[in-house]
Amino acid sequence: MNLEELRQGINETDQIILDTFARRMELCRQVALYKQENGLPIFQAGREKEIISRIREHAPEDLKNSTAVLFQNMIDISKYLQYRELHKNVAPYEFQPMQPDTAASVACQGTAGANAETAAKQVFGKSCKPKFLPGFADVFEAVQNGDVQFGIIPVENSTAGSVVQAYDLMAKYNFYICKTTVVEITNCFAVRKGTKLWDVHEVYSHPQALTQCARFITVHDMHPMPYSNTATAAKMVAESDQPYGAICSENCAKLHGLEILQKYISDYVPNYTRFICISKELLLPEQADRISIILKLSHEEGALYRLLNKFVIGGMNLLKLESRPIRNGSFEVMFYLDFSGSIHDNAVRALLSELSENLEYFKFLGNYNEI
Repeated sequence: MNLEELRQGINETDQIILDTFARRMELCRQVALYKQENGLPIFQAGREKEIISRIREHAPEDLKNSTAVLFQNMIDISKYLQYRELHKNVAPYEFQPMQPDTAASVACQGTAGANAETAAKQVFGKSCKPKFLPGFADVFEAVQNGDVQFGIIPVENSTAGSVVQAYDLMAKYNFYICKTTVVEITNCFAVRKGTKLWDVHEVYSHPQALTQCARFITVHDMHPMPYSNTATAAKMVAESDQPYGAICSENCAKLHGLEILQKYISDYVPNYTRFICISKELLLPEQADRISIILKLSHEEGALYRLLNKFVIGGMNLLKLESRPIRNGSFEVMFYLDFSGSIHDNAVRALLSELSENLEYFKFLGNYNEI
C-alpha cells in the first residue's frame, strides 16, 4: 500500500471510531436517565475498574496502557455528559446578586496607605474607609464572623507570583469571592527625612514587596527585613530613630511623612497585584465569568491528568492552578483552581456537581468578575 492508501484507511477507521463513540455516548445518556429514574448514583467505582480491567485484558500487550488511558478518557467523558444531562435545570448554589454598596463595611490588612486600601476603593468607591486589621487571618475571621461585610486580600503579583499565606488560609475559613481587582504596585524606597541612602543597611517591607525589589536591595547591599505589610513597615520606619528604609507605595510614603529617595524600584515595571474581595454570603455579580475552587485529589496514577481533562471536555479555560501542602506530614497537597465560566451554564453546573460528589475534599469559592 502507498501512503495515500494508508491515509485513506486511517480516515475510514476514524469514521468508524467516531460513529461508535457517538453510539456509546448515547447509550451512556440513556444510562443516566435510568439512574435518575431509579435513584442510582452516577459514579460507580467498581464498574469503572471492571471496564478498565476487561479492556486491559483484551488489548495487545504493547497497547495495554494506551488502551486503558483511551477508555478511561471515554468513561470520564461519559460521566461528565451524564452529569450535564441530569443537572440541566438544577442550580448547585443559592446566591444573592451583588449590588454596588459604597457604605459597605470592609476590612483589609495593614494600615492607611496600604495597597489593599487602594483595592478597596477600586471596588467600593473612593469614599470607602476600610477597617485595618493586623493580619490576613484577621480579615478572613472578621468576614466569617460577620464583623464586616467584605474583606480585601492580595492573592497574586505579576512579579513575585502567588501570595502563599493567603492561599494557605483559604481552606481554613468559610467565605466566598465576589470580586477581584488589580492594583498597579509602584514600589519606592523611602526613609525618614534627612536619612541618606548609604546610611541605610536594613530595608523593611512585606515579603512580596522585598521579592519584587530584590535587585535594588542587592545592588545597595541592604538586608531585607520582612514585615507584616508595606504600609505598616512605612509607619514603623517613620516612627523609628534608626536609619531604616521602607519599600512602599509613593502615597504611603507621603502619608507617613517619609522622604522618597528612589521611585519605581521593582525588578519589573509595570508591576501589578490582584486582590480578591470576599464575603460571608455567596454574592454573584451580573458579569460573573470566573470561578474559584479548592480540591484534594486521590493519590493515584493519572488523577491530575483526569481532572484537567474535565475542563477541556466542558470547554472551560483553566486560568490558574496552584498547589499548597496540607501540612499534615503526608506530602499531600490541596489544589486551587480558577477557570472561566458561570454557574448559570449547564456545563459548569455539571462539572461542579461531579467534583463535589466524587472528590475527598471540594470547596466552591465563588463566581465573580474583575473590575
